Amino acid sequence: MLVVDLGGQYSQLIARRVREARVYSELVGHRSSAAELRGRNPVALILSGGPASVYADNAPQVDSGIYELGVPVLGICYGMQLMARDLGGRVERAAGEFGKTALRLRGALGQGLPEVQTGWMSHRDSVTAAPDGAEVTAGSDATPIAAFEAPDRNLYGVQFHPEVVHTPHGQEVLKNFLYGVAGARPSWTPAAVIEEQVERIRVQVGKERVLCALSGGVDSAVAALLVHKAVGDQLTCVFVDHGLLRKDEAAQVVETFEGHFHVPLVHVDAADRFLSKLEGVTDPEQKRRIVGEEFIRVFEEEAEELGETRFLVQGTLYSDVIESGGTEGVAAKIKSHHNVGGLPDDMTMELVEPLRSLFKDEVRRVGEELGLPEAMVWRHPFPGPGLAIRIIGDVTRERLAILREADAILLEEVRKAGLYRELWQCFAVLPAIRSVGVQGDERTYGYPIVVRAVTSEDAMTADWARLPSDLLEAISSRIVNEIPGVNRVALDLTSKPPATIEWE
Repeated sequence: MLVVDLGGQYSQLIARRVREARVYSELVGHRSSAAELRGRNPVALILSGGPASVYADNAPQVDSGIYELGVPVLGICYGMQLMARDLGGRVERAAGEFGKTALRLRGALGQGLPEVQTGWMSHRDSVTAAPDGAEVTAGSDATPIAAFEAPDRNLYGVQFHPEVVHTPHGQEVLKNFLYGVAGARPSWTPAAVIEEQVERIRVQVGKERVLCALSGGVDSAVAALLVHKAVGDQLTCVFVDHGLLRKDEAAQVVETFEGHFHVPLVHVDAADRFLSKLEGVTDPEQKRRIVGEEFIRVFEEEAEELGETRFLVQGTLYSDVIESGGTEGVAAKIKSHHNVGGLPDDMTMELVEPLRSLFKDEVRRVGEELGLPEAMVWRHPFPGPGLAIRIIGDVTRERLAILREADAILLEEVRKAGLYRELWQCFAVLPAIRSVGVQGDERTYGYPIVVRAVTSEDAMTADWARLPSDLLEAISSRIVNEIPGVNRVALDLTSKPPATIEWE
């Protein structure tokens, strides 16, 4: 299933919703030719929404030949309007509709659903005449043509957005198109992903040696396990412990890969080296540069000791591909990101990217299928520079020890409350300032700990999490009572924007 991106804010979400129906989908640019799309052998096409009017200058267009490919085409919002205009219908400026709207839906897309339902609308233009041979199958008070179908021409359009949660039956509408109209099979499962990627890795790698830099995060972990499943001991993992991880994380990585999965692992304890480089540094960007560059140097040294290696595993996700390539050519450019913070400009190794077609939630499901421990599968995102950018100021061993303990208490209490998987991120921050307190009738002069907890879908925006007051009380009480040197706990009540999730 190919989703043609016409610039709408929900384009990526459409691709995700299709995959949630267990049908593989990819996002492609609207400038893709009909011949290019035919070469992908799609079972169907979906034209996304878009921010423009179909009559606006420079409005996104599609190759009209895509309507003649012999596969069903579903237009959503702008995609429906573009289809109508291109195929003999009419689109005009109207009163517009925004938000939840009552409508009546029938036809193939409404099969098995209530005729009267709610759809999420966001449009100013409306289709005022459907394409030749199309039947109007939905309407609202303000939009008489809210959907049309022309089965003989493989054309389907909806003015509302079935991909958003505000359309209660939206996923069922998409499934009616995927299963009922397009005849797609729900075969996109973690087991199928593993089988497909293992075969691809074997074809790419052959008998050559492979190197993987483990960060401890879920992306590099799942990528490593997929490659190990494919080529076994041809893979060597290098885990560089920079001394900036959370409590017990380094031991967990070593035990998981070396002890449980028996993956060849080189564990480099480079804490002294990194802390020496960070001594006296307070600027967050300089911290990031130091950690990233030093990581590369350590990795290069270990790779040289291991001898010539042709392939390097990288945990690139599909969201990275989309963000890097944009809508003009989704897969045209891969950002030079890596779990360890960057790759050398003169690197000669060929990349192995087994997660390149997966979103984050799909990576987690594959990780579960591979037997990765739950604590690693559902680990919250963690920055490459680690705790160095959660200490606001100079990074010292004392501050790292304090922050590790505070973070461990915070996460333990959140897990006990059953809220860990409901949060996108939850962590402690240590500002390198001190404040006056009193404990046991004595004056104290200690550090504050700031609790940061957010909910999010993709980290592009985030809202501060409304943690229960009794949970916050337990967290605060334990931190100030169990950690010497801390006498105050604060809560960050800022969303993104205006703030970022991390403090640095």
